[in-house]
Amino acid sequence: MLKLEDHIDLIIPRGGEELIRKVVELSRIPVIKHYKGVCHIFVDETADMDMAAALVMNAKTQRPGVCNAMETLLVHRKIAGEFLPKAAASLKRAGVTLRGCPHTREVLPDAEEAMEKDWYEEYLDLILAVRVVDDLDEAVRHIRKYGSLHTESIVTRDYGNAQRFLQEVNSSTVLVNASTRFSDGFELGLGAEIGISTTKLHAFGPMGLEELTTQKFIIYGNGQVRT
Repeated sequence: MLKLEDHIDLIIPRGGEELIRKVVELSRIPVIKHYKGVCHIFVDETADMDMAAALVMNAKTQRPGVCNAMETLLVHRKIAGEFLPKAAASLKRAGVTLRGCPHTREVLPDAEEAMEKDWYEEYLDLILAVRVVDDLDEAVRHIRKYGSLHTESIVTRDYGNAQRFLQEVNSSTVLVNASTRFSDGFELGLGAEIGISTTKLHAFGPMGLEELTTQKFIIYGNGQVRT
């Protein structure tokens, strides 16, 4: 099928990173692809902590094996001491294994040590990487370096920080005070989701039927010429 370029216009693989990379390697036909979903939630210093804890739980545990599940939690340093124990208690009850940066492990001694590879990892499992960051700037830098252009969310009560996050994070879906699990074609009103793209040609983000249509230009004339 991947070589039938005279009969097929587009390939949309759905599955794991290994499958998608193999399809891209073998196909003679354009491929809509998202290799993986390394999705982040950043809990800002102004966040409502109860809301943040609920969003983190939903994003990680509601369906951990899907590409819009959160894989890395970023927490502002000023609230880490208060927020992390609150969030960790619920996550641990749900069976989530935490892998943290050095500061995270100071607050949560039971957390495993996070390695560099963990920040790139799409676990698709009840495992969560946790990093404490100094501010919004460091959170954005982390996402730019380790993210997969899939889905990111900020939890904040600061309008300015929310707008900066929306503008500076270049993923296909960016949310404010909402779970990453809402990055879904049906949830976003596209009808049945056909695919997800983390490349900007031809579509970017969740795709419904409209995103996979092309335009046909029809022109009526009566002898016009271009000069």
